[in-house]
Amino acid sequence: MFEAKNTQRAVVRIGYDGRVYKQFQGPEAEKRFENECKALLYLEKRKCPFVPRLIAADKNRLEIVTSNCGARVERMGEERIKEIFAELESYGIRHDDPYLRNITYRASDGRFCIIDFEFSTFLEESSESASEEENAASDATQPRDLKWSAMTHQGTFRTNNEDRFLAMLIDERGVRYLGKQGSMSTANCDLLFAVADGMGGERSGELAGKIALDNITRLLPRAYMMSERHLEENSQSILKELYAAIHSELVKLGSYDPLCINMGATLTMVWVHKSVVMFAHVGDTRLYRLRKNAEGDMKMEQASEDHTHVGWLRRSGKINEREARTHPRKNVLAKALGAGNQFAEPQVGRFTLQAGEKLILCTDGVTDGLWDRAIEDLVLRPESSVIDQSPAQRLVLNAVAESGRDNATAIVLES
Repeated sequence: MFEAKNTQRAVVRIGYDGRVYKQFQGPEAEKRFENECKALLYLEKRKCPFVPRLIAADKNRLEIVTSNCGARVERMGEERIKEIFAELESYGIRHDDPYLRNITYRASDGRFCIIDFEFSTFLEESSESASEEENAASDATQPRDLKWSAMTHQGTFRTNNEDRFLAMLIDERGVRYLGKQGSMSTANCDLLFAVADGMGGERSGELAGKIALDNITRLLPRAYMMSERHLEENSQSILKELYAAIHSELVKLGSYDPLCINMGATLTMVWVHKSVVMFAHVGDTRLYRLRKNAEGDMKMEQASEDHTHVGWLRRSGKINEREARTHPRKNVLAKALGAGNQFAEPQVGRFTLQAGEKLILCTDGVTDGLWDRAIEDLVLRPESSVIDQSPAQRLVLNAVAESGRDNATAIVLES
């Protein structure tokens, strides 16, 4: 992590994964912290495509973590600067520091972006915005009917399968495992889904994936009986504690069993409570969202961040998908559970699952074989010859046919 800015008002650091850490200080630090959090959340609801996404906020430290919007722009004409900030106002917010220092360029999509919203004014603090917030809160408590499919395959080169997947139900009676396909309402239960990719050799790799999923089964059910408010306030810390427990167990086992040295796992999971999706992620397994954009078209976006150097290069706009797929270090992990790492802080987040939205969890065996566009097409627009296969089967079987060098696992959730 390196320091990008240190002023009277804030310290800004860039993590190795590309995320931006901004800690507020100086005059009215708390007020500016709250205003920036509120502005970024508001713009995310409005689906503004050229601002950072708020990943985490720590009120005690007055620190926020956001996605990276590329490099600062050194030169730009005054008229173009005015146009960019004027476009922001169409989303309901006026930037009160409308200067070049708050404009960046995101090379991944060739877009100019706006950052630093501590000084900003809401143009629509009316009953309309209040109504939107009320509707969002109401949507979060509405149950969803979910359909899922899952599949795992060892690939054509491996003799063993280090991948694991989990589909689980939690209700007042406890835990029940779900099959590879099914459907269920979240009215009276929570649903959990996860994919894990073990590493460290034939024995330890398989064991690492099993340990990761066993800990989810053992530790998460206690959270089911929490009140809505308590769950909302504590879900991120619960998920972080879960990942810390898995990490600790993998490290401990590797320290006294020579066959398990450097045993580790990547893990992506989602926890669905009513319409709220809480997720946690470490490594290069992935979580995708398929949902309608502002124009009403279904589009796919990657919700998880690859914890690899190549993943950071792509997120920061330094390379595109083609370059990332052919990069010689694309599979070198910067973060994993166990695997000799001292720490393994997960990416955590939450969002409201909309009707018609689809979620995809998959291991790197799927993404090695399929481009993002192919994943989207196989879920949304399957060819007639494979229409009888489940979405997860289409993803895994096509990935194995295209590559097959690694184990491949996928879970597809449909709301």
